[in-house]
Amino acid sequence: MKDLSGKVAIITGCASAEGIGFASARALAAAGAKVVITDLEQGAQALQERREELEAQGATPMACTMDVTDREAVSDAVATVVAQWQRIDIVVNNAGYAGGAGAFESISQAAWQRSWDVNVMGIVNLTQATLAALRASGRGASIINNASLAGTGAIAGMAAYTASKFAVVGLTKCLATELGPDGIRVNAVCPGMVLTDMGRSEIRFFQRAGEDLATTEKRLAEEVPLEERWAEAEEIAAAVVFLASPAASYVHGVALPVAGGLAPGL
Repeated sequence: MKDLSGKVAIITGCASAEGIGFASARALAAAGAKVVITDLEQGAQALQERREELEAQGATPMACTMDVTDREAVSDAVATVVAQWQRIDIVVNNAGYAGGAGAFESISQAAWQRSWDVNVMGIVNLTQATLAALRASGRGASIINNASLAGTGAIAGMAAYTASKFAVVGLTKCLATELGPDGIRVNAVCPGMVLTDMGRSEIRFFQRAGEDLATTEKRLAEEVPLEERWAEAEEIAAAVVFLASPAASYVHGVALPVAGGLAPGL
């Protein structure tokens, strides 16, 4: 039920070896999909390393750099994928910006704008660019957006990030209403605390005076009902594969928490 043989998946935000994007690419490839991994130009070398890792796994990957906020670059990348593989079946909008944390009055206009441009318009740009290919794919095409648990509840000190992720959940549901008749399923994953580069920045953000990082990590983990631990990126990737697969053929318009039961906030 999770066989994705013959499918082509494009995933954004894949340069980090320990990130959710690359973990999703590995998992989708393991399920049989051809994967396109993307990230910013500044991550080009790391992206090529990720491509080589996928090839060593026996996958058929393509790597391309693109800035999700640049509509022309996104369109060019999508055209390259379609020219080579003639289809796109799965879109994983994973690229994200976690800046703009802190007291509301201290968040700069630039941070607000960057949060919107990457977290929301990045999804808009790639989804619009791939829509013709997804429609041509027919029943079984799937879009999965990374909305974060911050898209379902709010905690203090993360206004710009949280506002953008609430918008991602809203966008996901709107797309589900519009694209469902075409057989394109649209869902979001909402990870909680995950041990990635972004997760470690979260640990630093919530670190108390005089507290070492290991203590902060443990204190935050104690809030998670499931085993009082942080998630691994592979656990989020497993949810992505599920949502992309025939096993989720009737799952649509859902913002799925993958957070070990962690409360989403206010």
